Amino acid sequence: MENKNVVTEAGIVLSVRGSVVDVNFVKGLPHIHEILYADNKNIVLEVMAQLNANKVRTIALTPTQGLARGMLVEASGAPLAAPIGENILSRMFDVFGTPIDGGAMPDGIRWQNVHQTPPSLVERSTKSEIFTTGIKIVDVLAPIERGGKAGLFGGAGVGKTVLLTEMIHNMIGHHKGVSIFCGIGERCREGEELYREMAEAGVLENMVMLFGQMNEPPGSRFRIGHCALTMAEYFRDEEHRDVLLLIDNIFRFIQAGSEVSGLMGQIPSRMGYQPTLGTELSALEERIANTKNGAITSIQAVYVPADDFTDPAAVHTFSHLSASLVLSRKRASEGLYPAVDPLQSNSKMTTANIVGERHFALSHEIKQLFAQYDELKDIIAMLGLEQLSVQDRDIVKRARRLERFFTQPFFTTAQFSSAQGKFVTLEESLDGCERILKGEFNHYPEKSLYMIGSINEAKLDHEKVVEVRHETNAEVS
Repeated sequence: MENKNVVTEAGIVLSVRGSVVDVNFVKGLPHIHEILYADNKNIVLEVMAQLNANKVRTIALTPTQGLARGMLVEASGAPLAAPIGENILSRMFDVFGTPIDGGAMPDGIRWQNVHQTPPSLVERSTKSEIFTTGIKIVDVLAPIERGGKAGLFGGAGVGKTVLLTEMIHNMIGHHKGVSIFCGIGERCREGEELYREMAEAGVLENMVMLFGQMNEPPGSRFRIGHCALTMAEYFRDEEHRDVLLLIDNIFRFIQAGSEVSGLMGQIPSRMGYQPTLGTELSALEERIANTKNGAITSIQAVYVPADDFTDPAAVHTFSHLSASLVLSRKRASEGLYPAVDPLQSNSKMTTANIVGERHFALSHEIKQLFAQYDELKDIIAMLGLEQLSVQDRDIVKRARRLERFFTQPFFTTAQFSSAQGKFVTLEESLDGCERILKGEFNHYPEKSLYMIGSINEAKLDHEKVVEVRHETNAEVS
C-alpha cells in the first residue's frame, strides 16, 4: 500500500519517549502501519496513529538508542513485509525477515504485506477432521481439529514448551506438511535449543522459525505473529500445503500489545490490559483458518498469570479455540507427564458425529470416572482407602491405572529420561482405555502402566515380572 497521491517528504523527530516517537511531516502524511526509517535505516518505526494534519505517532520496532529530536525520518511508502517462497524453509528469521541463523538471505523470495485480512466465510471449509498427535491424553480427551486452534494453558514450569516441541516432532514425522514456529517473547536460550533439537531430529527442512525475543522492543514482539501468519498463508494458499503453526507464547503477544497501548497513552481497561485487547487478538486469530486450498492448524502455548483462568488474557484466548489443554501443576508435581488435566481440558470435536460413537462414549466415561475419583480423594485422605466400599475401591483402582496409562515418554525428552519416545495411534489409545475401564488391569501393579506407549507394553512388563517371581520362588524352594 503506497502513498501514490501525495509525495511524502522527509519528516523530523519531535519527541522520543522510550519506544514511542512522534514525527512531524510538512508535506504528505504517512498511512497507518507504514514503515519509517531513521538514522540511515538503523532505526525502524511503524506509524500507529495520525495525531493531526502533520504529526504521526510511531512505535519503534528496533531499539531507539541514538535517536534524537530534530533527526530526519524517511517514509518507506509501504507497511512491514515478510519474506515468502519455498526457500524460506529450514531457516530462522526476525520480524524484518532477516535471517538470524548465520546464513545468507535465501534466493528467489518475494515480500508480502503482513497486514492481511482473514479469509471470508465463503472461502472457509466446513469439513471437520481430527488432527492426530500421537499423544494419548490429547487424542482421547481433547482431540485437535485440522485447521483449528488448540491452546496449551498453564503457569510457569508445567511443561507447555515440552508438549509443543513433542507435537512438532510427531506431526512432522507423521503429517507431510510445513511447520512454522513463532517464538513471541521467547528467551534466546529456548530458541537456540529448539533450532539445535529440530536439526538433530532431521525435521528442519520442513520448518520455518521466527523469533521476536524477550529483549526486543514491544513493537517487534507485537508484529512477529503477523509475520508468521503471512508465511503460513503463503504455504496454504499458493503451495496448497497443510501448515502447523506453533506459537509460544500467545500471552506475550497480548503483553506486547499492552506495552504498546500504554506507551501510546491509551487508558488501560480491566486488570491493566489494553482496551483493544479483543480486537488485536481477533485480528491475529481469525487469519488461522481451514480453506479449500489447505489448512493452518495452530497450537498455542498460553501462559496463565498466577494460574488464574479468569484473567482477561486467558478468557479472550479461550473464546478463539476449538480445543483447550489445561496443564495442572498438581499433576506435574506427581510426575504425571504430560500434566494435562483431564477434567478441565476439552475439545469441541468430542461429539459423536465427528469422532464416532465409540470414542465419544469412552471419552465421556473416562471423564465421569475421574470426576468420581476426585470426589473420593478427600475421603481417602481422611479415612484411608480401606474405609471405601468395594464399588468405590474399584473406581479408585481403574482411575489410578488410567492416570498412569495417560503418561507417555516423549521423543524430545529422551536425552533426560533415557526412555525412548512413543507415538501411539488413536486406535491403540482407545483400546487401552477401554480395557482399563473394563477392569482388565485391576490386578496389575500401577507402575506397569506408567510411562508406556500402547497397553500391550504393560502386558509384556507384567508377564516378565510374573516370570521372574516364579523363577525366584522355584530357587527358594
